[in-house]
Order: sequence, then C-alpha cells, then structure tokens
Amino acid sequence: MYRKIAFAYALILFAVTALNYIPGIPDENGYVFGIFALDLFDDSLHAASATWALVAALISQNASRIFLRYFGALYLADAVFGLLTGSGYLDFAIFTIGFQSFPLGLKILANLPHFALGGFALAASFWGREKFVRESQREAS
Repeated sequence: MYRKIAFAYALILFAVTALNYIPGIPDENGYVFGIFALDLFDDSLHAASATWALVAALISQNASRIFLRYFGALYLADAVFGLLTGSGYLDFAIFTIGFQSFPLGLKILANLPHFALGGFALAASFWGREKFVRESQREAS
C-alpha cells in the first residue's frame, strides 16, 4: 500500500514540476492557475520530492512509509507556516521575501496543495501500521 501511494506522489510531483513548462498553464504574469508563482527553485524542490518518492516506492514498503511520514510532516508544516506568514520555508521564501500580508483567502488557496499533499501523506504513513509491523517481524524471523 505504501509503495503505491509513494508512486502516486512521484507522478503528482513530477506533473507539478512540469506545469511551468506547458504552454498556456502559466498566465501572462507567470502564475500557474493564477495563484502559484513557481520558479526554478520551486520546480527543483518538487522534482527532488518526486525523485525521493519514486526511489522510496522502488525500494520497499518501509522506505515508502518513511517517505510518506517525513514528506508529509515537512509539507504540512510548510503549509501551516505559509498560512501564518504568507511565505513558505521549504523554498526559503521566508528568508528571501519575508513575511507577506496577503489576504487570508489567498493564503489558504496558495497553501492548499501542501496542506492536502502533506496531510494525506502523513496520515497514510500511519495506516495499517499494525499489519505492517507484523509483516516486517515475520520477514525478519
């Protein structure tokens, strides 16, 4: 189960990385869907996350669960941070542009992908944990 979810994350994150380069997706101001100002650093972060997800999915269930746990925690924390400050920390925006006073609705929309991806990944990393532990113990003996 964890491997399938990690593989789905790899596909999603590689697709997000590609959004900036598909004609017609970024608007005339360079915003994806009119909200997200994705730059090369953001694309690199998404590509690295996608690669991490893919490698984890190819290695094992345990590697996939670890990916989901850490990725989920990092992205969910970035979403909360972005909601509170208007800038994320994963892309170093809090250090490069500082606190932003965007309207709350825009902050919610801008951070929704990280809330969804991070929250789901973190929750999924705990699903079926008892069964996973039993199977791991059985394999070890």
